[in-house]
Amino acid sequence: MSALPLLLLGAPEKAESWCRSWRASLPACRVLVLLAATDTAAVPGISAAGTSPESRRVTAAADAELLVLGPTASLPHALPPLPAGVSPALISQVVLQGLGLHPIVVDLGCPVAPAVSHLRLPPPAGAGPARCLSTGFAMDRTRVEALLEQGRRWGRAAARSAPSAGPLPLVLAECVPGGTTTAQAVLTGLGIESGGIVSGSLHRPAHALKADLVARGLAAAAARTLVPAAARRLPPDPVAVLAALGDPMQALAAGLLLAAAETGQSVLLAGGSQMAAVLALALALLTPELRPRLAALAAIGTTAWVAFESDSDLTLLLRRIGRHWGIDHPLAFAASLRFRGALHPALLDYERGYVKEGVGAGGLAILWELAGRSPEHLARACDAACHELIGPPWAPPACHLVAPGSGDPLRSGDG
Repeated sequence: MSALPLLLLGAPEKAESWCRSWRASLPACRVLVLLAATDTAAVPGISAAGTSPESRRVTAAADAELLVLGPTASLPHALPPLPAGVSPALISQVVLQGLGLHPIVVDLGCPVAPAVSHLRLPPPAGAGPARCLSTGFAMDRTRVEALLEQGRRWGRAAARSAPSAGPLPLVLAECVPGGTTTAQAVLTGLGIESGGIVSGSLHRPAHALKADLVARGLAAAAARTLVPAAARRLPPDPVAVLAALGDPMQALAAGLLLAAAETGQSVLLAGGSQMAAVLALALALLTPELRPRLAALAAIGTTAWVAFESDSDLTLLLRRIGRHWGIDHPLAFAASLRFRGALHPALLDYERGYVKEGVGAGGLAILWELAGRSPEHLARACDAACHELIGPPWAPPACHLVAPGSGDPLRSGDG
């Protein structure tokens, strides 16, 4: 068997087949980066994707700009200050540049739009940040349905425009401050026990705060009869759960997975707990006949810092998701990338648990390995990029404004 990224979960023969298909089509794969926002990120102590609620309003825009423009450019929006480390968008940018891949950035209603080429959806799909999940009314149902349908349409259109060999593989990445908390809320609403095992951007995930917000959200949703099925001990309505407790990224990404199951498109869910929630939503929305097909087509790809975090357990979470919908061992990989030795201190903070994942870093680092490149080479390239971005540890970065461009829809493979 050929060398694989580290297999966290799934049958080895299934993993080998999935990786083999990706190696063959990697240069043509599409990379879709979904930016979204939720007022959950404004809860004090919930997220480290920016040191204050106000700074987290610009996180998605700044990360997208770094991803597209690179570390040597004058970034339109300064990267929000972090407690430690540097944005994982740096890792993703190094991989994309090294592999010659061009991301398609989609803004699903962020408070600050990225000043680079991107696609911004109009209302109701792109109707601003979701409400805090504690309200039990995060999004209008019409918005959720519009986002799900948009994902389906894009996926089907991509399949129709694909070469005769079949749909080109898709990488799904996200940037959603507060998104691990909405992930836990949606998973809980769908019936998956996830308390204490969902990761987060903080050095130590805020498990107690997450649990409190989720409990309040579920109670509020039940009071509004948005998620009434639980009281009748019936399977919950996934759309109602998503509207009550979720965020826009989850809805659009789930729609793309529904289309993938129909069309046979292979998907790399580049992320950790947030992509686990997306997978769970898609499984809940699919018919029982299509669930095994999606499980064969989709794989979670995350970083080693999430995979081996002592305060969360992605593998256990995925096992529970698989058992709940009758799927044996959903496929999941961890990138081999580590930051050790004589590297920039901002990268060494990853090893200390201050930064873990985001903007598709883990999944894209896995693509780097599938392309036959070493994780040590990637670490050195990230080190060089980090010095370009922020200089020596004592030198602050300089940022200046540039003009935005315009984006292309998913059927265009070059963003």
